[in-house]
Parts: sequence; structure tokens; C-alpha cells
Amino acid sequence: MTTNDSASASKPPAKDPWDLPDVSGLTVGVLGGTGPQGRGLAYRFARAGQKVVIGSRAADRAEAAAAELGHGVEGADNAECARRSDVVIVAVPWDGHAKTLESLREELAGKLVVDCVNPLGFDKKGAYALKPEEGSAAEQAAALLPGSRVTAAFHHLSAVLLQDETIEEIDTDVLVLGEVRADTDTVQALASRIPGMRGVFAGRLRNAHQVESLVANLISVNRRYKAHAGLRTTDV
Repeated sequence: MTTNDSASASKPPAKDPWDLPDVSGLTVGVLGGTGPQGRGLAYRFARAGQKVVIGSRAADRAEAAAAELGHGVEGADNAECARRSDVVIVAVPWDGHAKTLESLREELAGKLVVDCVNPLGFDKKGAYALKPEEGSAAEQAAALLPGSRVTAAFHHLSAVLLQDETIEEIDTDVLVLGEVRADTDTVQALASRIPGMRGVFAGRLRNAHQVESLVANLISVNRRYKAHAGLRTTDV
């Protein structure tokens, strides 16, 4: 046996990319859980059996929204939502993104944070992508939350479909980005808890800008075809 053969024999087999962890016991917090995207994600996760807490600047507003969603969803102010959750999804408006995260740095320390914010502008020609100084909303989150494990996902989902109680499955892939495989695996597994969805690893956070920006294109698709378009990644 040659040295190369010996090295190959001792090398562990590559991990199956679809061998994802059991995340059913995790509590999912949604910052911005009273907005359309946040409400939709909270509803879908809770409907899939996940423990969900939605956050808002005002606890009473979050509690009222949670009562409307049902399925055991709970409401709290943003800080309490972050404290009570294992995984925290950031679904706040772009113009409040930095301020919200700065105010929650302590509560989000040690948490797995999933940023799904799309920095967009709008004019007469429609939606267009904005480029944050840090490169993307996700990279801004990572810079503002040095004690958190920041990933990016759930950018391309229709809030209308997410909130529609008559729809059983959401036919789409969720592109997941991050620096640590264990974290992106967890987010992929969470995405796959929602019937019809599949989480697909799509690179490190430095690639988040083009994923966030693609939403501007999907908005154009939706307007032209009167649709709620999603994405599917072929051959994986």
C-alpha cells in the first residue's frame, strides 16, 4: 500500500449533506414577528410543531399577534423573545435593522441568529437592491453581533403564501449561508420542517448580498405574472 493509499484509507467518509440534525426541540424566536414576513414564518414553524416566540418593540402587540396566529405561539418584547429562544430569526424592516440588533447585542449573545432581511429601495421603476457598507444585511448583523452565530436564510419566501392557512405546502428551496457548518445544518433542518421547503447550503456570509438582492428580481417576476414566485435549486 502506498502512502497515498494509506492516507485515503484513514480519511473519514464525506458527510452526507442531507444528514441534518433533529431541531424539533428548539425554540424559534422571530424578531419583527408582527410584520407580514415574521408572522408568516412564525405561523409555518408553529404549524409544523416548533415552539415559537414572536417579538415586537411592544409586548402587548406581540401578544395580540401571537393570539391571532394560535398553534401555541407566544408573544413578548424583542429582548424577552431573544432571551427565550434558541434560534432567533431577524425579520425586521431594513431601516430598523441596525438599531434593533444593536439594542439586543447582549440578549443575542451565544444565540444562533438567522438574518432574512433584504435591503431594498423602491422607485417608479420598481424594486432595486441596496448595498450596505458591510456588504449585506447578514454581514451587518455579524459585525453588530460579535457574540452571536450569524447565518442568513428565508429571503425569498412570499409572506402571502406563508400566511395563507389554506396552503398545506410551500413549494420552494431556502438558500442558507453561514460560516459554521453545524449552524447552517441547523438552519437547513429548520427550513425542512415546513412542508414543501428544503434548506440548501449556498455559501458563506460574503455571498449574502446577491441572495438578498435577488428579491428585487422576484418582485419584478411577481408583478409581471401576478404570482408569488419562489426558487428551486436543480440537481441537488
